[in-house]
Amino acid sequence: MTQVEAQMQSQGRKPRREGQPLPGATPAKVGRSTGNSPDSVSRFSRIHFLRGNVRIAGHIIHVIYLWLLALELVTAAALMAAAQYYLVGQVVALPSLLFAGVLVVSYASMGLYDTRQRNRLSGVVLRIVAGVTFAMALCYGVSAVLPLPVTGMEILLSGAASLVVFPALRLLFDSFVDGRVLQRKILVLGTGKRARKIDMLRRKSDIRGFSLLGFLPSNGCQHCYVNPEKLLKIDDICAYALKNHVDEIVIALDDRRVGLPIDQLLDCRMSGIEVTDDLDFFEREAALVQLELIKSSWLIHAQGFTNNYYRYMEKRLVDIFGATIVGIALSPFILLTALAIRLESGLSSPVLYTQVRVGRGGKPFTIYKFRSMRTDAETSAGAQWASQGDSRVTRVGRIIRKCRLDETPQLWNILKGDMSLVGPRPERPEFVDNLSNLNSLYAERHRLAPGLTGWAQLCYPYGSSDEDSIEKLKYDLYYVKNHSVFLDLYILIQTVEVMLFQKGAR
Repeated sequence: MTQVEAQMQSQGRKPRREGQPLPGATPAKVGRSTGNSPDSVSRFSRIHFLRGNVRIAGHIIHVIYLWLLALELVTAAALMAAAQYYLVGQVVALPSLLFAGVLVVSYASMGLYDTRQRNRLSGVVLRIVAGVTFAMALCYGVSAVLPLPVTGMEILLSGAASLVVFPALRLLFDSFVDGRVLQRKILVLGTGKRARKIDMLRRKSDIRGFSLLGFLPSNGCQHCYVNPEKLLKIDDICAYALKNHVDEIVIALDDRRVGLPIDQLLDCRMSGIEVTDDLDFFEREAALVQLELIKSSWLIHAQGFTNNYYRYMEKRLVDIFGATIVGIALSPFILLTALAIRLESGLSSPVLYTQVRVGRGGKPFTIYKFRSMRTDAETSAGAQWASQGDSRVTRVGRIIRKCRLDETPQLWNILKGDMSLVGPRPERPEFVDNLSNLNSLYAERHRLAPGLTGWAQLCYPYGSSDEDSIEKLKYDLYYVKNHSVFLDLYILIQTVEVMLFQKGAR
């Protein structure tokens, strides 16, 4: 009897054995699998095009959301075509394509294609309304400038129909995705602290893409840190996996030098079952790097963490072009913000606020912001995190912080080359020194230029403590590992949601 089994018996529980699978699972045959059984042959013939994921320019995207995007693209085009046919009796392709393309981009900017979305149906409907409104406004603007064969009534009718069709489509999609049909069935090899990280995934958004059948104790496992009710006692991993149509086995062993069933795992791979490292699993499902699970050597051996001159120049050109366009587009709001600060604080108070931050390679630089706090905000206590309802924030400052307008002077930092449009947010030297002492990996986020927005800003709320900053480091390292122009554009589009719904504002 292993120590894990003894621990379970002391708790009055019994591990699930081969004849006692979790609900919905089929018992496996006893005996070693060769990987060439009829089950394995039929497995290769199964269609998994709806349950997989693809890596596009480093970033992992679930295939089902690409299908959703394509479905909504076709639906939006069909709604515009129907409006044209109803109003004028003919269909022109260009307006349909324009409306569909703009609507899909609007939905993306609202975070509606984010696999980790945690909004309820009301939040999804609100984002659909915002996306449709933005798409209609943009189509009106384009049709006013360019001679497109589309009328305002056609745009209005298409938008009204979208407000009815797309919430219903999303409701059907959510019920379809959350059902067992599209969930990947996974087994976790291990019951220790690494496996507990997976067992702690509780939120619907965290486990949306997979169904956990259970945990497999290894021979070298000394303690059980997972829910004992999820333990499985299996003699032949491959036979069980084939019988229960397991898609993936995640290796989450605390010590892989002992207890790793090489032959059985190779049987699984040869039978078409994916065998995945727990780090890769978290990167795919949560879009982060689990700091507690990695060793320093992983930074060298893992895919990603690369850069070259061409990628640098590509990113730099996007920064210059993007900062110029955004600066011109926001110039009225920038002028109004400066005027509001001047009127509130008087002529003697500065409009801009400068501060030293840590940039690429750990080099300090001066960052520019619109002043949102009192001029004496840090004269007594020194550097400190901003908190919810911070009394140092002025009335105008509270408004521009919620809209992120206080960050717009950093467009000049981008043009100078101190910053990028997308990257880990720069922190103050005092905070960096402290956080580097807490986690030695913190310095790795300075491998790239800091950004006006970033992956951590999309995935994690505003950090007001050292603990929050270490949590955000998980997302920053994901970006450093997988950074690309595609991921930058994806982040920039989704930043609209952060600004519009004031996510993480303090």
